[in-house]
Amino acid sequence: MLLINSQIKTIINEALIEDCYTQDYTTNSLVDPDLNGSAIIKAKTNGVICGIPLATEIFNYVDPTLDVLSLIEDGEIVDNNTPIISIRGKIASILISERTVLNFLQRLSGIATETNKYVSEISSIECKIIDTRKTTPGLRQLEKYAVRTGGASNHRMNLSDGILIKDNHIEALKAKGLSLKQGVIIAKSKAPHTLKVEVETETLEQVQEAIDAGADIIMLDNMDIPTIQKAVALINKKAVIEVSGGVNLTTVRKIAEQGVDLISVGAITHSFSSLDISLDIENYIN
Repeated sequence: MLLINSQIKTIINEALIEDCYTQDYTTNSLVDPDLNGSAIIKAKTNGVICGIPLATEIFNYVDPTLDVLSLIEDGEIVDNNTPIISIRGKIASILISERTVLNFLQRLSGIATETNKYVSEISSIECKIIDTRKTTPGLRQLEKYAVRTGGASNHRMNLSDGILIKDNHIEALKAKGLSLKQGVIIAKSKAPHTLKVEVETETLEQVQEAIDAGADIIMLDNMDIPTIQKAVALINKKAVIEVSGGVNLTTVRKIAEQGVDLISVGAITHSFSSLDISLDIENYIN
């Protein structure tokens, strides 16, 4: 369930201000402010729905007198033409809210749907799909919620959630004459003791160095299947294994079958297709 916190309320406010919701000259000119009626929001294609609590909050932000009824819950898989939300009240308020509501519903449902495809591919294997920080600036909290709604798990929410030593960090260490093991020790000494250390590796030599350095998580970046197999054998449960890079719906199951723990997929938040969702006025009440 999505918790509507202060950050999300700010996102809603900014989205509505961006749309100049108080200056809808079309609706204000043509629609009687006292005209009441009902509308329905429907999915126009199959997918996983996400964002219903957010949509309800937007409608009530624009007009607290609107009666918004959720017909399904986030995470439900729907077919074409499935009703999602019904709204009753002032037609003008419904129309003013429409685009902002649909933008969020379509985007979040698209992420949840794409995520669920990956999760379904490896459902019979002890391995988790996780996301990345490749999210839309300002919308990370919502997009990572959509990932969870689709059945996957979240990687770091932000830079403070863990220590991830990547290739550029390693090069910076080398420039100071420091080894990866020294870098891990320094990182652990300067961060809260609760944070885990992950090291990105591209070769088996780097994997061994990460093991020797005492990394909690070892990321196998852009490795082919034979190299992943060798890396898994080398690590031998000394660390959590994450695979990243070269992951798509064609390759994800084969990767999961190699005995890795996590597969991170940036595509679920940066290369998804929004779900087709529409709002239609059903009737008017004079």
